Amino acid sequence: MKVPQSDIIIGISACVEGQQVRFDRGHKKSDFCVNELGKHVKYRGFCPEVAIGMPIPRPTVRQIKKGDLIIVSRPDGEGDVTEQLTAYGKKIAASVSDLSGFIFCQKSPSCGMERVKVYYEHGQSSEPTGIGLFAKEIMAANPLLPCEENGRLNDAGLRENFVIRVFTYRHWQDLVASGLTKHKLITFHSEHKYLLMSHHLPSYKALGQLLARADLSIDEMAEQYISGLMGGLKHLANRKSHSNTLQHLQGYFKKNIDKAQKQELAEHIEGFRQGLVPLLVPLTLINHYLKQYPKAYLAAQVYLSPYPTDLKLRYGY
Repeated sequence: MKVPQSDIIIGISACVEGQQVRFDRGHKKSDFCVNELGKHVKYRGFCPEVAIGMPIPRPTVRQIKKGDLIIVSRPDGEGDVTEQLTAYGKKIAASVSDLSGFIFCQKSPSCGMERVKVYYEHGQSSEPTGIGLFAKEIMAANPLLPCEENGRLNDAGLRENFVIRVFTYRHWQDLVASGLTKHKLITFHSEHKYLLMSHHLPSYKALGQLLARADLSIDEMAEQYISGLMGGLKHLANRKSHSNTLQHLQGYFKKNIDKAQKQELAEHIEGFRQGLVPLLVPLTLINHYLKQYPKAYLAAQVYLSPYPTDLKLRYGY
């Protein structure tokens, strides 16, 4: 695995980190976030409701639609904290450039990323169409920042996708901090190209074309590149896209392995594509051949080990 040059810091809803800041003095501690991912990252906890002066415990608040506006207040409409939450969100959103990701608390009127319940003024029904006011400001001001909700991280595919984006973004932040050059950008892309291919082939092709352009400054190219990379990685990898990538990696050994070995690897890739074997089976064989027949370009590919192996995130395939 390519080790980040600096600490990975992730913003997190304080209750998801285990802090007892909820309205009922409770928390929403995530075992994965704290006990597994927490071995490899540092967290910076935020509770916007407490930060704006709301007590613990406190009356519950919800998002309520009033005409064309959505406010956050107690169910009876009293205690409106919309402006305070929005202002706090804007303040924090402008000061998180060192973060490499953010984990929000799902369904929260302040921290939910999506599908937050928005109640009608009469209080009799709701629609899951809201975005937490704090989360909205963070995401709007930091569109490249990998963001996810604690509940969605229970899904194996979404969990791996988030971690991949976090580690990739940290590597990008390190690259920018080191002083960006065209050579460094091309090297970065070369290391991440098969990772991107496994997520979104159109983005892989588009970024290759971008780097071939001669009419852009390094800053313009870098801005377009990281936007395209992070957008491409948002697409979930699947068996088809992984199989396509594995077949490309297989080609690096065509002059090294014999017919039987080629057949074995091809069968493992096809077995994975059909859902008969896990991703680790063809990957293990490719890594085995890489040790036997070293290839510097292939060894540098982030795809082969995009995050710490003890997270066991590829077991879901």
